[in-house]
Amino acid sequence: MATLKAQHLAKSYKGRQVVRDVSISIDSGQIVGLLGPNGAGKTTCFYMIVGLVRADQGRVLIDDLDVSHQPMHGRARAGIGYLPQEASIFRKLSVSDNIMAILETRKELDAGARRKELESLLQEFHITHIRDNLGMSLSGGERRRVEIARALATAPKFILLDEPFAGVDPISVGDIKQIIHHLKAKGIGVLITDHNVRETLDICETAYIVNDGQLIAEGDSETILANQLVKEVYLGHEFRL
Repeated sequence: MATLKAQHLAKSYKGRQVVRDVSISIDSGQIVGLLGPNGAGKTTCFYMIVGLVRADQGRVLIDDLDVSHQPMHGRARAGIGYLPQEASIFRKLSVSDNIMAILETRKELDAGARRKELESLLQEFHITHIRDNLGMSLSGGERRRVEIARALATAPKFILLDEPFAGVDPISVGDIKQIIHHLKAKGIGVLITDHNVRETLDICETAYIVNDGQLIAEGDSETILANQLVKEVYLGHEFRL
C-alpha cells in the first residue's frame, strides 16, 4: 500500500502567509477531502501537492520518495494523477485520440500495449460508444468521464480531483461519485477539493478542513459535522448531510 503525504506545507504571497504548517495524508484506496471557505488556503495546499505551486516550506512524499522539488510532470511519473477543474480534453480530437495522446507518453508501452490499454479504458468508463466523437461535442458528464480516463492513462497511484462536481447536473454528480468509488476499488488514493461540501463530505472517508491557512479539523464526516469551530467558520449550525 502506498501513501501520499504532504508535510508541514507553508506558502506566502507578498508577505502574507496563505498556508501555514498543513499536513495531510492519503493512502491507497482512500477517498480524502480537502475543504474550507473561499480564500482559506485549501486550493493553494492542493496545488502545492500537485506541483502547480511551489511550497516555501514542507515536503510532498510518495512513501519515502520526496517529490517536493519535482515539476508537475515529474510527480505524474512518480504516481500523482491530476484532473483540473477546467475542461482539459482536446476539443478537436476524438475521444479515442484524446486518451491515446496520453498513452503515447508512456514509453514503456509498445503500440500494441497502448491499443489494448485504450480499449480497456474505453470499456472501463463506458465511453466506447462515443469513441469517435470529438471532444467539443461531449456533454459535461461525458467530458468528465473522458478526462478521468485520460488521467488514469498514466497509471497513477493517486489522483487529485479539482472541483469534480463543478458545472455538472445532479445525474452526473451521481455518475462521478460512482467513478470515484470505482477508483477506490482499484486501489487508487483520491484527494478531492470542491466547493460542493455536501457531495464531497458524503463520499469522503476522511476530510481535512482548512481555515485562514491552517488545518482546523480532520476526521470522518460525523467528526467534521460535530466540530463547533467548523460550524462557526464554514458549515453553519444548520448544515446537515
